[in-house]
Amino acid sequence: MESRMNYYVFPRSEWATFHTRNFSSVTDAELDQLRSLNDEVSMQDVKDIYSPLRHLIHVKYRDYQTAEFNLSAFMGEHDYNHPFIIGIAGSVAVGKSTTARLLQLMLSRAYPDKRVQMITTDGFLYPNAELEKRGILDRKGFPESYNMDLLIHFLNNVKNNTGVVRAPKYSHQIYDIVPGEEEVLDHPDILIVEGINVLQLPTHEPIYVSDYFDLSIYVDADPELIEQWYLERFGMLLDTAFTDPTNYYYQYAIGDRKEAFDMARDVWDKVNLVNLKDYILPTKNRADVILHKTENHVIDQVSLRKF
Repeated sequence: MESRMNYYVFPRSEWATFHTRNFSSVTDAELDQLRSLNDEVSMQDVKDIYSPLRHLIHVKYRDYQTAEFNLSAFMGEHDYNHPFIIGIAGSVAVGKSTTARLLQLMLSRAYPDKRVQMITTDGFLYPNAELEKRGILDRKGFPESYNMDLLIHFLNNVKNNTGVVRAPKYSHQIYDIVPGEEEVLDHPDILIVEGINVLQLPTHEPIYVSDYFDLSIYVDADPELIEQWYLERFGMLLDTAFTDPTNYYYQYAIGDRKEAFDMARDVWDKVNLVNLKDYILPTKNRADVILHKTENHVIDQVSLRKF
């Protein structure tokens, strides 16, 4: 173990020793279903990385439930129950969604009597028409492209356990909010919130998204690697979009492939990389856990916040 500022830094081999039981509750078929396009996650990753992480979440969740019970007793309340919320942050194409879905599956297996749900903050992007109206369509993904008031209101209702809570639904296939469709959360006991912006600190806001989190995770990798994964994913999206005219990527899939990749590189350089360096990466040291990836999405070290 290495100690660095306010983190303990564990190489993969040491982190894997913290807890390795029950990893077999995930099957290879399930891993195939939940991994994102070009993301890589194996049963060995489940054993070495995610099983100890699930155990850490168990420790945090147990302490959270005890604190909830004690506060309820102090106030003389009999039904004082708020969901445990986990935030997962990181760049576009770094593999946040795979991490979120895998943890949802593992926590559902660990707590069969609990409702474990997941949501992405993509649904809180302004619709493309609104972004275009505001003249910021080319800054989609930057802080100003999100309806933060709606996201805060949503999380406040979830945390206060007010009942069934609904959120806009986003589709990567059409690259926009889906009209008339919603994500529905029904009294989750554990909620996973995944998005590039979940640890950001917007200016002039009295409360932040991360104020609702009981544990936060940042998925990290060198920007050069993330660019490689972004372009690989773009190519895979082209390969699956050419038969569907309604797909956002159809126009690129049926056109000149070199021109399509030139466009993707330009988007990476002018949008995603700038957003990563200016707004996403600076939030890394606000996370409780940092999963650092290297070549082929292999997690080589895990950092755990000291305090």
